[in-house]
Amino acid sequence: MPEEFADIFKAYDIRGLVESEITPDFAFATGVAFAHFLQQVREPATVVIGEDMRPSSPELAEAFSAGVTSLGMDVIRIGLASTDMLYFASGKLGFPGAMFTASHNPAEYNGIKLCLSSARPIGKESGLQTIENFVRKGSPLQIHSVGKETNRDMLEEYVDHLLNLVNLSNIRPLKIVVDAGNGMAGHTAPAIFARLNCELIPMYFELDGSFPNHEANPIDAKNLVDLQKAVIEHKADLGLAFDGDADRCFIVDEKGNAINPSDLTALIAQRELKKHPGSTIIYNLISSRAVLEVIEENGGVGLRSRVGHSYIKKMMADSKAIFGGEHSGHFYFDEFWRADSGALAALHAISALGETELTMSELLKPFQRYVLSGEVNSTVIDAAAASALVEEKYAAQDGVSIDHLDGLTVNGDTWWFNLRPSNTEPLLRLNVEAKDRAHMQTLRDEVLALIRS
Repeated sequence: MPEEFADIFKAYDIRGLVESEITPDFAFATGVAFAHFLQQVREPATVVIGEDMRPSSPELAEAFSAGVTSLGMDVIRIGLASTDMLYFASGKLGFPGAMFTASHNPAEYNGIKLCLSSARPIGKESGLQTIENFVRKGSPLQIHSVGKETNRDMLEEYVDHLLNLVNLSNIRPLKIVVDAGNGMAGHTAPAIFARLNCELIPMYFELDGSFPNHEANPIDAKNLVDLQKAVIEHKADLGLAFDGDADRCFIVDEKGNAINPSDLTALIAQRELKKHPGSTIIYNLISSRAVLEVIEENGGVGLRSRVGHSYIKKMMADSKAIFGGEHSGHFYFDEFWRADSGALAALHAISALGETELTMSELLKPFQRYVLSGEVNSTVIDAAAASALVEEKYAAQDGVSIDHLDGLTVNGDTWWFNLRPSNTEPLLRLNVEAKDRAHMQTLRDEVLALIRS
């Protein structure tokens, strides 16, 4: 593998440009390397493969499958799938998996998300580095027989499983707008909503990996504008936005307001603790302080995690947590093999709303106790020096505590902020929260002035 391909192996997946980086030859070599790795760690000898709607995905999945079967392992192709549908297939069948997607990246990208059997994550520290080394150096081909490839449609089984986890039998009729962003929710949402007492208003359900309407990245506010308008225009009860591979979900209330993912984390935490009293729930360190308050008010134990799904999934396994929420719109469920599912998070929101006569904004208001800045990025020459300058200023203040779980977190009585360096760019990422907007803005501007000086 050429040296310039080194940066396509990311912390949690493989992602790069189609034709120049992610090619059929590369996919074949990665399939061989993955099979070699699975043999080494004594995983089951069958791999489940799913693919998104990008034009390159079928050819890449075909080449990867040929690589896997060349080492004598079998392949089950589930065809078009969301990433959480691939995790479902891995969990239900007990096999390792590979999903061909570049999530919310632009059309010219593709990639591979890999997992062990039962949807256990593979990242740099849990196998991806080994797979990269095998791709670079080549894997020894010890062919006794070529494995077989079969096809299996698992969409309805996936929907069955989701609807077994959330009770939607007694919800009132709801009108819901869903923006699939021309991504995989356009494939999964119709099958899910066909079973619900809801009027579905679809937006951009046509599977189109060129993303002709907007990026399939709902964490960016500009990509929610069409959904917000549609919710108001149709007088809908709720709006749902999914990213390209539909493993993340964002919601818009009946007023067209984008909802902070921390509010949805708190709502689901409250629901899950009613089912499993006293359980542990994980939230990442840039979630609202309200999340921990809600967990503790409902008798649960809150554990704070670094940012990144591999950290949350490992912490869930170690602590036997029932649920985990990330500020990026990823929601993880113990009953879903600790994997993240945008659809399952959406069903919790629909169930919670449908069980009451409240509007979505009324339902979520008890969780909206603080004002968050959102992530603010600053380009810096020396991230460590800038962080040290901020720490020096705030550490001297009374009633302030500091930790370094992930970057620098400074905690006050009714406020906090976190400053994290980017893993890939010369950036510092700032998140600030305070009890009111004026205090949040003052804190934000103070910290930005320090790091940008």
